[in-house]
Amino acid sequence: MIRFGAAFFFATLLLGCSNLPKSHDPDVIDVTIPASTEQVKTAVTRVLRDGGYKVDWRDAQTLTTSFREETQSPWDWLYLWRFGTIKSRVEAMVTPSAEEDARLRLQVLSEGKDGLFTSWENVQSALPQNAENQLRLIKNALHIL
Repeated sequence: MIRFGAAFFFATLLLGCSNLPKSHDPDVIDVTIPASTEQVKTAVTRVLRDGGYKVDWRDAQTLTTSFREETQSPWDWLYLWRFGTIKSRVEAMVTPSAEEDARLRLQVLSEGKDGLFTSWENVQSALPQNAENQLRLIKNALHIL
């Protein structure tokens, strides 16, 4: 009886501590914006830089950023150990569309972890950094409703 109880306890412990990775829909927006390509590129660059990203235009159409620094203090290690964190980066492509319009494809890639001793995994984007909010900020910069 004791062996069965111990086996049941360890099986429950193992099943309770295991989890399956959650799949998240990609955080992507693909829209046509009624502004010139250069105006959209300038607005995207400004919004992302203001948001804490380091922007790098790989070529005339493709933008990538490094991971955004979410917290900056001497106590980061304690915060990350206790609560975990999410880090995000952005990939964008601005291409000419019809006459004066520009096509913008914006993807936010986020990774997170629950504590200091866990590994990074793909997570859903945090609300301030998600693609829809970034698009809203870009439209505001272009004065588009």
